Amino acid sequence: MNFDISETQLNDIVENVVRQVVSQTTNSENSIIESGKGDNGVFEDMNDAVEAAYVAFQEYKERSTQCRKDITDAIRKMAIDHKEELSQLTIEETTMGRLDHKIAKYINASENSPGVEDLQPRAWSGKNGLALDEYAPFGVIGNISPSTHPGPVLINNIIIQLAGGNTIAFNPHPNAKKISNKVIQLANKYMIEAGAPANLVTSIKEPTLQSAEALFSHEKVAFLSVTGGPQVVEMAQKFPKKLMAAGPGNPPVLVDETADLVHAAKEITDSASFDNNILCIGEKEIFVVESVFDAFMSEMEKVGNVRLTTSQMDELGEKALFQSGEHWLIGRDLVGKNAKVLANAIGLNVSENAPLLIGETDKNHPWVLAEQMTCCIPVVKVKDFKEGTQAAIEAEHGFRHTASVFTKDIDRATKYSRVLDCTVNVINGGTLRGNGGDLGEGYFSHTIATPTGEGITTPLDFVRKRRIMTHPALRFI
Repeated sequence: MNFDISETQLNDIVENVVRQVVSQTTNSENSIIESGKGDNGVFEDMNDAVEAAYVAFQEYKERSTQCRKDITDAIRKMAIDHKEELSQLTIEETTMGRLDHKIAKYINASENSPGVEDLQPRAWSGKNGLALDEYAPFGVIGNISPSTHPGPVLINNIIIQLAGGNTIAFNPHPNAKKISNKVIQLANKYMIEAGAPANLVTSIKEPTLQSAEALFSHEKVAFLSVTGGPQVVEMAQKFPKKLMAAGPGNPPVLVDETADLVHAAKEITDSASFDNNILCIGEKEIFVVESVFDAFMSEMEKVGNVRLTTSQMDELGEKALFQSGEHWLIGRDLVGKNAKVLANAIGLNVSENAPLLIGETDKNHPWVLAEQMTCCIPVVKVKDFKEGTQAAIEAEHGFRHTASVFTKDIDRATKYSRVLDCTVNVINGGTLRGNGGDLGEGYFSHTIATPTGEGITTPLDFVRKRRIMTHPALRFI
């Protein structure tokens, strides 16, 4: 009788046994799922959502790396299969952005979010034996998602956080709860079909700030991942848990007299107009050296942008922007709106295809100070590179998020990137290129963690590093 079996078969047998053991030991905990409280991961109560994700984690943490890959690949497939439907639902609920660009974001999140391949073990071998670093999950991650691009953020976060072996309880933005919960329900459906336990990803039907606080304070939530506004980030910081926070941005662009103006105009326009400028990484204000200011504005008009007068910029600012304490903000009714809608607000009629409204302002104008997230971009004339750099520093507000410069002087590009000290720095390209994926190089993430310092996040940011050392054994050389 031949008892030879392959390593793959052996792993399958072990995993099967583990599943049975975990299932038997968690029957009592599974009552929350069996009671029918959840609807494909969506619950009425945050406590139930967290408890269900915790039960799922007890099984998921025993799964193999290949199993995690199968499950995250199912999420990627779901995003592609439903990209048009989910994009349309996002437009209907949030009223922000452009349908074609939202579809592109689903594709990008699906294809370019890093997965289990990021989690390669690291080993050292020497006279004292063998040391091995591997990566362990935290457990249940409490996750806040935004209204600006809710679906792609969910897809991206689910892939990179599940790749690390974690499960997730979401508190979506209240203004994007329908689309967020639709994504979560589809995600669970596809993952279960790929062999996942139920409720790897959960959510709450009616999210609020109170439910977010309940998520943050829950004893079974081990890690907080927040992609949202300052209010919810500040709330999360009050809890003694590891926090990954994506903060605000106000990305400045500096164009100096050596820049290729034709190239700069096209790059800035394509990037800043993408999904009507609701990405925090998108350009929000432009500083141009005075000797090329008129030529640059001419090139911006040639690629379809509509130039407003200074008085029209003031008039639109009065309708769109308001002050809250020390900060200038944009009214929700104009967030993510296209150039035509903005122009109509001040009685102008422009083409539906116009990418941006542009207009000259001074460096202290509300259009410059606000992270406006809409298709109106202020352009400020500066004396020279030095003055433009200082103006960019002031406009960026110390968020250290994103900045870009167009110049042929490599020393200037180096200095600008160094003193702006941002997480994402782009030279001679649209700022969206700084986040990898389809437009740049490297990996992509929707969570750019500037306040907590992780930058463009990967699965490595959602795992615990653990080491085992064998002395003096297991060195074979």
